[in-house]
Amino acid sequence: MKGKMKAQVFYEAEKMKLEEVPIPEITDIDVLIKVKNVGICGSDISYYYGLSPVGTATGKGPIILGHEFTGEVVEVGKVPQEMGLYKPGDRVVVNPVQNCNACFSCAKGQTHLCQNLNVPGVSTDGGFAQYCVSRYTGLFKLPDDVSYAQGAFTEPLACAFNGLRKLKIQPGDFVAIFGPGSMGMMMTQLAKRMGAGKIVIIGAKNDDWRLEQAKKVGADFIFNIMETSSKYYTEDLGKSIKEVNSDRLADRAIVPTSSNAAFEQAVEISGNCATIVHYGLPNEDDVFEIPALSFHTMDKEIRSAWLAPLAWAQTIRIIENGLVKFDSLITGTYPLEKTEEAIRLLKTDPGQQIKIQIKVSE
Repeated sequence: MKGKMKAQVFYEAEKMKLEEVPIPEITDIDVLIKVKNVGICGSDISYYYGLSPVGTATGKGPIILGHEFTGEVVEVGKVPQEMGLYKPGDRVVVNPVQNCNACFSCAKGQTHLCQNLNVPGVSTDGGFAQYCVSRYTGLFKLPDDVSYAQGAFTEPLACAFNGLRKLKIQPGDFVAIFGPGSMGMMMTQLAKRMGAGKIVIIGAKNDDWRLEQAKKVGADFIFNIMETSSKYYTEDLGKSIKEVNSDRLADRAIVPTSSNAAFEQAVEISGNCATIVHYGLPNEDDVFEIPALSFHTMDKEIRSAWLAPLAWAQTIRIIENGLVKFDSLITGTYPLEKTEEAIRLLKTDPGQQIKIQIKVSE
């Protein structure tokens, strides 16, 4: 497909420009997608502000960001065409972590650790553009009753689902979730579906509004551990959890925030034989400090959750069956032209934002 398209091209920290660039060409294993909705991920904010390198060879732009997106198929490469997998007009969602299925990691089912990953929006051009190329192995058809906006939650929900799998929730468990962002909101809903008895969401500075939204999606208790003026403030989180959990600490804790202090506190407020999942991406120089003796004698377990290996099929079924609701999580929808403005808003004024999407086309 020849022609030009509009795209938000990221160059370096706080430098992104709306430009007219060529529509990308596909190879035999690719599919060209007309982009519909794109969610702004926390990693997009980190890339934009230079807090994390992008996945290119140099760690820098130029690159088109955006990896949580849906769209419509407009052109199909030779291989998927011959296999009858996709056709123009198909409604699809893109799994951006596209593995080669030929290396040692892929053979072990560790597809997220593939040695030859292709990641639209991170290592190659992504969804903040009118058109984007995806390998055919990274596509899934959207169920008919799932909107493009809902479908754009598939990637983060798949990651959330992977984290909760590793949490190993047992029926009735008291679960602590650190961070009332979109991840925490989805985890709250999903954890209840997976058998959690009670859920507490823990917030920090400027989080009261989001904590209240967490209550609406299923959190049983909410605490603010930073703002003394908050009506949800607690000086002693462990004590507060015991007060609402029959004098017991949390059975499970997961930390969908990059705060190192939050993870250390998650270990602290978890009880005997607890499982704690480190989920949010830490800074390069972060180091955990955990009391060794109590951790050992309380027989706790720490696990990490990175991306969403082998989680997409299940996640699409979760969405298809309405087990997680998304509409209240979208607090803003912006056109492609205002992508940079939306990213800046999430960084500078996150207090009443949960998820912002870019609507590229109708």
